[in-house]
Amino acid sequence: MKTTNEEQRFIAEDAKIRYEKCSNVEEGLIYQAFYDGFSDYIIKMEFSKEDFIQRFFGPEGNEKEYSFIAFYEEKPVGVILGGMKNYESIKTMRCGALTISPDFRGTGISRRLFELHKEEATKHGCKQLFLEVIVGNDRAIQFYQKMGYEKIYDLVYFTNKDLSQLKEAPNNLKMKIKELEFTEFQKGIQKWTYHINWQNDMDYLAKLKNVRYYGVFQNHNLVGALSINSNGNISFLMIDKKNRGKGIGTWLLQTAYKNLKLTKMSTGFPNNSLLEGFFKKQGFIKGPLVQYEMYLPI
Repeated sequence: MKTTNEEQRFIAEDAKIRYEKCSNVEEGLIYQAFYDGFSDYIIKMEFSKEDFIQRFFGPEGNEKEYSFIAFYEEKPVGVILGGMKNYESIKTMRCGALTISPDFRGTGISRRLFELHKEEATKHGCKQLFLEVIVGNDRAIQFYQKMGYEKIYDLVYFTNKDLSQLKEAPNNLKMKIKELEFTEFQKGIQKWTYHINWQNDMDYLAKLKNVRYYGVFQNHNLVGALSINSNGNISFLMIDKKNRGKGIGTWLLQTAYKNLKLTKMSTGFPNNSLLEGFFKKQGFIKGPLVQYEMYLPI
């Protein structure tokens, strides 16, 4: 296979390893590199090729044009997925996955894939790199730290499999609750500013199906909002500071529980002690999975 130009193909020092943009190869090869690399991962990755493509090049925000794959001869042995957007007003390149086949780890492939990832971000004017990594994946964390990343946030996850534990909603609130369209929800919550993880921000939600949005209003003023999908996964819950402690969050959860006929709820969010306390009181249990959000200014 002949080299075309620097934009389409990159040749490693070892002539048997070559690097290509994922936009230049078949989807099955990207999936194979991903599947092989995660074959011994902490969490079992069980995706069909179709589910992998739909998820990782869908709501996750990765683009084949910003992603790179490594080949040993004709075998895919590593891949880095990249997604780019304005994240909290900063143009950001996110690493959606970086994985190397077990037999090829320690050979420098991950470093070269990262270099291509960073070069692509710089070329497009990104000001920071970003990723999530599971706590306990020490090899990956050490690699990212060597590349210059720093841990900024912790991501924690909660689940409630017995929704009878939800608190009773108050019946004396002089407010109204209603279901919102996405655009109304998106516009209404702009007044609240706090860190939202990549998978829960508005760009991500806009690409998802089966998400419902609820708002609580006092004199036509939005004082609380919830986004939750048909499986009970909560991506956003926020109550205006002046109205906390009145049971608005409980009312939102109870409304979703009854309207969607849910059997469980789950959620994940970064560094928010108030949300942690609230969900624990509602019977949610903190799971063992914790992730770091890591950043690298460029």
